Amino acid sequence: MTTDQVSDRLAELAQRCGVSVGYTGWDQKYHEVSRDTLVRVLASLDVEAGTDDHIEQSLAELDVAEWRRFLPSVTVVTETDESANTQATFAVHVPHGDPVAVSIRTESGDTVTPTQLDVWTQPRDVDGVLTGRATFAVPGGLPQGYHEIVAANPAHDTYASAPLIVTPRRLSTADDLLGTRRWGLALQLYSVRSAGSWGVGDFADLARICEIAGSVYGADFVQVNPMHAAAPRPPIEASPYLPATRRFVNPLYIRVEEIPEADELPKPQRKWIKALQKEFFTDDLDASEIKRNKSYRAKLDVLELIHDVPRSKRRDHAFDRFCKREGEGLKGFATWCVLVERFGVDSDNWPEKASDARYLKRLRRKYGDRIDFYMWLQWICDEQLASAQHSAIASGMSIGIITDLAVGVDRHGADAWMLDDVLASGATVGAPPDGFNQQGQGWDQPPWHPGRLADAGYVPYRDMLRTVMRHAGGLRVDHILGLFRLWWIPDGMGPAGGTYVRYDHDALLGILALEAQRAGAVVIGEDLGVFEPTVQTALAQRGILGTSILWFEHGPYAPIPPEDYRELCLTSVTTHDLPPTVGYLAGEHIDLRAELGLLETSEADERARDARDRDAILDMARARGLLDPDAELTSPETVEALYRLIAATPSVLLGVALVDAVGERRIQNQPGTNSDQYPNWCIPLADDGGTAVLVEDLASSRRFSDLVSALAGEGVGAARGAGGKD
Repeated sequence: MTTDQVSDRLAELAQRCGVSVGYTGWDQKYHEVSRDTLVRVLASLDVEAGTDDHIEQSLAELDVAEWRRFLPSVTVVTETDESANTQATFAVHVPHGDPVAVSIRTESGDTVTPTQLDVWTQPRDVDGVLTGRATFAVPGGLPQGYHEIVAANPAHDTYASAPLIVTPRRLSTADDLLGTRRWGLALQLYSVRSAGSWGVGDFADLARICEIAGSVYGADFVQVNPMHAAAPRPPIEASPYLPATRRFVNPLYIRVEEIPEADELPKPQRKWIKALQKEFFTDDLDASEIKRNKSYRAKLDVLELIHDVPRSKRRDHAFDRFCKREGEGLKGFATWCVLVERFGVDSDNWPEKASDARYLKRLRRKYGDRIDFYMWLQWICDEQLASAQHSAIASGMSIGIITDLAVGVDRHGADAWMLDDVLASGATVGAPPDGFNQQGQGWDQPPWHPGRLADAGYVPYRDMLRTVMRHAGGLRVDHILGLFRLWWIPDGMGPAGGTYVRYDHDALLGILALEAQRAGAVVIGEDLGVFEPTVQTALAQRGILGTSILWFEHGPYAPIPPEDYRELCLTSVTTHDLPPTVGYLAGEHIDLRAELGLLETSEADERARDARDRDAILDMARARGLLDPDAELTSPETVEALYRLIAATPSVLLGVALVDAVGERRIQNQPGTNSDQYPNWCIPLADDGGTAVLVEDLASSRRFSDLVSALAGEGVGAARGAGGKD
């Protein structure tokens, strides 16, 4: 066997560990994964496979691993009623012949005794101890929630407990949407400024956008980019999809003037803040590039002043309740912020003692005020997000804010530091070569370690979901395919050199559904790209919406008729990883990819394929009488026709890109590139003439009004006010 060959035993080991030995790519060809990739990905899963002996030892360890557990680390099941014909089970392992007492303690404090099933399993030798297995049925009728299995072996005075998570059969939050079509705005919040912004869109802008979209235009939701926290001090990462943490929020979005304590500052400081904000009005009108770091630097100076203002007893109690609710996770994040202040954002450069519990305890005592400051920032974010969602619902929206959950986090960020015990090392995630980027994509994010995450009872995952959905009517899960399988790239290898690693999608989807059910939020999975057919079926069965983008809905020979789209779906014309519709129609995405050298096929072939697919969709709009044959390719009428086309779908949610509503044509993000190649995530909202569009402009926008009217003409939505100019 050569060093590049994958032996049958290595392939068996990989498959048993959920690592794919091959996959079908976007080109519909089967690609075999190299031996080196398999060995290195297995190493990231704590499985040795470098030699034949290692492979045999690892296979033997897999055979015995579950037998070493008194209880499974976690049991995740779907709710059943008392009369269910099938029951979920769990296994208890004790020395053969020993008695065992098992009970279930529910989330509400009740005790339920499970039934031991008459299932005979041959005892086996485990580390010199003959070990038996007892199988128990999870009782039917257990309520949804986080329960606990408790087991005791009196013969050896052994006691153990483990989580039992009962998840919904189906998330019911989208049921009220069935049979209807509702529309909403999709936008990048930082890019939409107002006259009161500090150069970057903020929570107050979000509240006002919701008011305009809901009360003036009749929208039912506003979908925003991830608002996860970045570094605590400038410079900060521009991409909202490469955060420091997915659980906590970016204070960049705080509107400082709306913090109640700001009114208690001395008059000279209030005047200074007002003058500082006015200085940013020039930046608000600048359509060239977002200046995040300038804005954040100024806001932090002001926020530190406001933090020092004494709070009322009522406000103090509210802050204390917030800190208690968020617990050790919040304190850990604030501690990370202080460590970054002292040693820089790259944890590889931190002193070794920074991971020592005693050192961290001393640090928290010494820098208690700074830790309090960073916890306070999260409280302010929480309050202002709650206010924005309140504005959305008060405007008549049925859903309100749909927030976004990124795929992962920066490998040097807060989550990577706090959650290193449930994240894999030696690999990052990305995507194999596809139509977005034919060289593949590397996102420089450490993946969840599937085994360690399960051993932790999925607590970090569910804490993250609970926090993200607290003040949202919906959650979009970016690359939800990653809950099924995720593309792992070994360190030092290019994106094309990775492979898929499987996850327990039933557990991950179930917990997602449970947290969304409790939050009353709809869930939308971004299921674009290379995926297995079972993914969409699994999402639909759990009541989770999929995603359709008009340009991607192609059959083998022609565009899919809109009537054949999924009902449980958010359908849009475009997405932030493509140019706005005007730019797409002009082929500007091909221009950019060619300029940056991202094409693997010839530029002429790409343009021909793209024009063919684009023209097929336009021809479908013309054939339906939605588009005048003489309409200009990039005219507002053409854009409106495409939105009329998606209005013919049965999809319960239709997304209107704000960039399309105002005429913007620049792409927000070119996948697979960095800031040296393109100013990703730094493009402010502008119209077709390159003039910045402010929040105040939206209520009277003729182009916006015409686009909404086009949807209304197809029976989608109904304006609750008189939007647009006369």
